[in-house]
Amino acid sequence: MVEQSDRAPLLDWEEIPPPDPNQAAQPTPQPPREEDSAAEKSAPTDTAAGTGWSSSTTIDATTIIIPPGPTRNVTAAVVVKGDGSPGRTELSGHGWDRPEPLGTDRNVPFPGLSVKDQWEEKDQIVAVFVVTFDTRSGNMIEWCLPHDINLDGVEFKSMASGSHRITSDFIYFRKGGYFGLACFANMPVESELERGARMKSVGILSPSYTLLYRYMHFLENQVRHQLQCPGQYSPLEAFYEDKKAILPPTGNGLVTACPTWSVTNISRCMHPEMKITHPAGCMSQFIQFFGEQIMVLWKFALLRKRILIFSPPPVGVVCYRVYCCCCLANVSLPGIGVSVPELRPFFYINIADISALETELSYVACTTEKIFEEKKELYDVYIDNQNVKTHRSHLQQLLRLNAADKEKYRKLTEQRQLLLYSQEVGEDCTSNEEDLFILFFMELNNRIFQTLSEVAGSADPTLTGEHVRAMGLDPQGDRAFLADLLEVYGFDVTLVIDNLCCP
Repeated sequence: MVEQSDRAPLLDWEEIPPPDPNQAAQPTPQPPREEDSAAEKSAPTDTAAGTGWSSSTTIDATTIIIPPGPTRNVTAAVVVKGDGSPGRTELSGHGWDRPEPLGTDRNVPFPGLSVKDQWEEKDQIVAVFVVTFDTRSGNMIEWCLPHDINLDGVEFKSMASGSHRITSDFIYFRKGGYFGLACFANMPVESELERGARMKSVGILSPSYTLLYRYMHFLENQVRHQLQCPGQYSPLEAFYEDKKAILPPTGNGLVTACPTWSVTNISRCMHPEMKITHPAGCMSQFIQFFGEQIMVLWKFALLRKRILIFSPPPVGVVCYRVYCCCCLANVSLPGIGVSVPELRPFFYINIADISALETELSYVACTTEKIFEEKKELYDVYIDNQNVKTHRSHLQQLLRLNAADKEKYRKLTEQRQLLLYSQEVGEDCTSNEEDLFILFFMELNNRIFQTLSEVAGSADPTLTGEHVRAMGLDPQGDRAFLADLLEVYGFDVTLVIDNLCCP
C-alpha cells in the first residue's frame, strides 16, 4: 500500500541502476511470470541480459559459435582441463575491445556532457498515465501527466483486446514517436456497476524502449494500488516529477528503430537493448518455443519482411518474441543495410494501428486481434502460435528447412547446451544465452554480407556454389533466399549455381 499524503513516497519502486561503464553488469535475477505459457515456464532463466564485454571475455564453451569472419580478428584459446571436461574459451581481439572514451577532438553526439553521461542512457519519461475499463464507455484514459499530452489510442494499446480473461499482463507498444510500457491488472469486485471486475493499466511513454524495463516493478505495484485505492495519484505524480524527460529542443520525435549493430556498440556494453527482455531467459524461451523455425524467421527478418505475430493474451511474452525476431537481423559491418528499410519493432498493435501499418515497409509486431489475419495487405509473414506462414507465393519456399538450416540450428543448440552445462557445474561463466544468441546470428549475418561484398567488388562478381557453402547456406535450398537478398540489399552480383542433376 502507498502512504496517503500530499507527497506520497515512491513505495515498492525498485529502479535498476544503469550499468557502470567501467565494469561488466551483474546479472539481475527476476522471478518467472505466472502468465508465461507452460512451454515458457520450463525455459531456464539463468541470467539477465546486458552483460558488459571487455577486451577479453570468457565464455564457457569449447568452440566458437561461428568461425571468425574478416570483420573481427578473434583469437580463440580452448582450455582443456585435466579430467577432459569442457574448459573455457577466451575470446579476444579488436572486435571486442572497448573503444576509447569520446574526446573533445571527436564528433561528440551531445556536446557539453561528461564522458560518463555519454556512456549512460538517461531517463526520458515523457508521460505517465492510468487507463481504466468503463462498462459503459469501454477503455478510457482516467488520468495522465502532463495533462496536455496527446494520448489518443493509448487506452487501447495499454489494455489488449481480450485482457478481461486474464488477471495481469504487461505490454510494450508504440505511440507515434514514443515507446510505451504498461502493466495491466484485473481484480474481482462486488459491484454491479463494474459487473464484478475492475480493470486498469498504469503505463509510461519514452522516446526509447531500452530502459522501460526499469520501471516494470513500479508499474505493477501502482496498478494494484489503483485497483485497491482508485484516484490516489500522488506516487505517480512524484514519479513523473522525478523522471520526466528533458528532450533536446531540436528533437524530431523519430522512433528509435531496432538496433543496427556496430563493433563500437557491441564493445561498449554488448547489447543494451536486450535489457527489455527481463525476466532473464527471453532468448531461451524464444528458442524453445520456435525450435528450428527460428531459421525460417531469421531469413524473413534479414529480408526485412513485415512480420506479424498473433497470440491471445497475455501479450507480454509475445512482445519479447517481437524483439527477439528483430535481433535475428543484427549486422555489425559498416555500410550494410543503409539502403534497406529499418526493421522496426512495433510491439503490440490493434485495429487503431491499421493506417500506420499501411505505410510501413518493414516491421515486427504482435496482436491479440484475429481480424488482422484477413488484412493480408498489411503483412508478409503471419505467425500463429508456432505456425509460420506467408501468402506471398515467391516466399513460400523459404518456409521449408534445408540441410544447412538444420545444421546451423544444431550448432546453436550445441552451444547452448555447453553453456548450460558450464553454469550447472558451477564454472566461472561470464556469458549468458542472450549473448550467445546475439553473437550467433550476428556472426552468421556478417559472414554472409562480407562474402557478398567481396564478390561484388571482385573482377568477376559471380556468386558460386562454393561461395554459398562458405556462407553457411545451401546452394540449392537457399537459392531463392539469396536471390531476394541480392535484390533487397542491392548487390550487383550474378548468382550462378548449377542445378541438381536428375537421375
